[in-house]
Amino acid sequence: MTMHESVLLKETIEGLDIRPGDVVVDGTLGRAGHAIEAAKSARAKGGDAFIVGIDRDSDALAESEAKLKSAGIEAKLFKGNFRDMGEFVSKAGKSSADKIILDLGVSSPHIDSSGRGFSFKKDEPLLMTMEKEPTADSFTARDIVNGWAEEDIANVIYAYGEERYARRIAKAIAARRTDRPIETTSDLVSVIESAVPGMYKRGKIHPATRTFQALRIAVNDELGSLKKGLDAAFGALSQGGRLAVISFHSLEDRIVKTAMKEWAKAGRGEQLAKKPVAPGDEEIARNPRSRSAKLRIFIKN
Repeated sequence: MTMHESVLLKETIEGLDIRPGDVVVDGTLGRAGHAIEAAKSARAKGGDAFIVGIDRDSDALAESEAKLKSAGIEAKLFKGNFRDMGEFVSKAGKSSADKIILDLGVSSPHIDSSGRGFSFKKDEPLLMTMEKEPTADSFTARDIVNGWAEEDIANVIYAYGEERYARRIAKAIAARRTDRPIETTSDLVSVIESAVPGMYKRGKIHPATRTFQALRIAVNDELGSLKKGLDAAFGALSQGGRLAVISFHSLEDRIVKTAMKEWAKAGRGEQLAKKPVAPGDEEIARNPRSRSAKLRIFIKN
């Protein structure tokens, strides 16, 4: 099993200032790294916090449940999307949350071993769904690359991947699928590599990185969910409560930054710091996936 290391863990827990009796909602529970540290932080101050965990992945929930139980941490876990946070807080028997954590990164197990096509480094079915077992009705990355108009594909790759060669890549995808469908990650990688200049292939990041990001965001409506999720989180937060959001690319951070600025402008609270917190060199060396992470914390009035 691939281990997932929680990003900006120390900075998040310190910034949230978790206290005994707090209701702590982890809206992106994953493998419970942040949730467990939140509970430990409360215990270090003399009492327990109550954890509410939300995740779309049943495997992650099962693993987290075992970890939390082993640590003797009281928690209520729910399968779902954090945009429905208010509903889950109510189901947990609580009226509001004192501290909320949203880690927007795709967990390492999803990338490395889901078998659903999140990584361009493995030959897997091109699905990119968060569901463990997609159904015939599930919307997948295959649907986009094989069914969407070339212009729509280019727009998605440009808007969600910020890919400079989006039009070239979309044109190559449209040409390839007339011969045979693009079914796997390897199929798509070969199409992308055929479309971009040689110098781009030798750059710092793999030439497929931005296209894969764009397709994943589109398949899972990540930006739409984030906007709704931020509103839901703010609504669920108690007076004086704190919301911590860790983003991993500029599109996400822009949405988070804008939401927090609007809340502050409306007199509904303030950001803990004007600038986001980024990982240090030591964390980046230990966990290269953390390099683009940004942490923002908002305190509600």
